[in-house]
Amino acid sequence: MTADSPLGDRLDDDDYPAYTMGRAAEMLGTTPGFLRAIGEARLITPLRSEGGHRRYSRYQLRIAARARELVDQGTPVEAACRIVILEDQLEEAQRINAEYRRAAEQAGAGQDAGAGTEGDPSEEPRGGPGAR
Repeated sequence: MTADSPLGDRLDDDDYPAYTMGRAAEMLGTTPGFLRAIGEARLITPLRSEGGHRRYSRYQLRIAARARELVDQGTPVEAACRIVILEDQLEEAQRINAEYRRAAEQAGAGQDAGAGTEGDPSEEPRGGPGAR
């Protein structure tokens, strides 16, 4: 098997639904019922195999692990799911804001670099007066 094979791509893909419910529950140290509960709360939506079995990705398992941490601290499942969703939304909004700031800074830097030199009649051509 080579690194550029389709299987290799799927193994590296955080969104590939590689884990059964039983394996996912085992990895998280929880029960299949917990996974069903966070699915019902719409925190994660596992993909289904052809036979209808739930399949979880590594990304989904990380989200489920965060919800489990909150539940272990005494937060009800529904509230834990809402907290995780809000944290995710906040992180995405912060990422978007950072992109907008970078774009604005780059646009501002581009305008500042050309400011005052183009079309300003008080500026003399290179080499001083009379140079050609």
